Amino acid sequence: MEVLPDIVAPEPVIVFCGLAGAESTKLRDHYYETPGNSFWESLHRSGLSPRRLRPDEDRLVADLGLGLTDLVGHWDPRWVEIDALVEKLERWQPDWLAFTSKAVAHEAARALGVRRPGLGPADWYLGPAQVFVLPGVSGANQRKDYDGRPNRLSWWRDLAALAR
Repeated sequence: MEVLPDIVAPEPVIVFCGLAGAESTKLRDHYYETPGNSFWESLHRSGLSPRRLRPDEDRLVADLGLGLTDLVGHWDPRWVEIDALVEKLERWQPDWLAFTSKAVAHEAARALGVRRPGLGPADWYLGPAQVFVLPGVSGANQRKDYDGRPNRLSWWRDLAALAR
C-alpha cells in the first residue's frame, strides 16, 4: 500500500490524521486533494492557516506548526497500524491529534479498546496528544447536523481555540 509521507513541523501543536488504505487514498499525490474535500477551506476559515492552501501546498502546514499523517488501515482482515501512529506521536510530541473524521477516530478507538468518541475533544490520548475528533472532511459528508451543530466549521474553530 502506498502511503503519503508525513508532513510535520518540528514542534507541532496539532497533527491531523486521516485514514490511508481507503479506496479514495490509493491514487493521491497530496493530502486531502479529492474534489469536494473541505479540509483546506476549514483549516483557513478556522484561523489555523492565514490563507486557503491548495492540496499541492500541503508541505506548508509544517510552517504553521502543524502536521499531516494517516492511520494506515487494512481491511481483510480488518486492523489499523495504531502502534506505528503512537510511535510517531511519541517522537513528534504534539499537543493535539485531530482525527479528520469520526470513522478514523472509531478505527483508532476500536484498536485501543476505548469508547468511540463523538466530535470534539475526547477523554483519551494517543501518546502525548489529546485526541480531538473533527467532522469528516470528505465531500460526501453533507450532514445537516454535526453532533448538535449546524456545520463542520464550529468544531474546527473549537480546535483552533484550544490550540492557541
